[in-house]
Amino acid sequence: MGALIMLPGLGGSGRRHWHSHWEAREPAARRFAPSSWDAPVLEDWLEALDAAVDAAEEPPVLVAHSLACLLVAHWARRRPTGARGAFLVAPPDEASPAFPREVESFRPAPRAALPFPALIVASADDPYGAPPAIRRLAADWGAGLVELGALGHINAASGLGGWPEGWALLSAFRAGCGAS
Repeated sequence: MGALIMLPGLGGSGRRHWHSHWEAREPAARRFAPSSWDAPVLEDWLEALDAAVDAAEEPPVLVAHSLACLLVAHWARRRPTGARGAFLVAPPDEASPAFPREVESFRPAPRAALPFPALIVASADDPYGAPPAIRRLAADWGAGLVELGALGHINAASGLGGWPEGWALLSAFRAGCGAS
């Protein structure tokens, strides 16, 4: 299997989050490690992603949740050939009133097409990203889009555990990127 880099959003992903379940399941998975989990600074997160990619033996598939989806868009501008693909779960809408103030350094999010294959997985009732905004984001980034039912922010509070449906989507995406 190809390398996976797990990119949790604001605050990281606790043990009940699907990210953590997937890391335990997949030996090729590594979590990036910014020093500013709870008060994110874009440059710190970019440097942490650079370090994680540099440590991988081959271009990885990036598995991002929430704020980390915006990180991927910023990072793609400086490392356009650095990833095999990006699996982007529950990206936030930076124009939403729910967009957290503590992540202002991530604004404005790049709207240019990503230079590698990308798939956005979105929920019908995500409080941080309404479906119309996420559809526009997918179009801007040139990403595929899978719209799921009502799963909230697709996080630990959604009660997904290991989220088998998401794992199946990731597995198919990895195969399409030649990373399986």
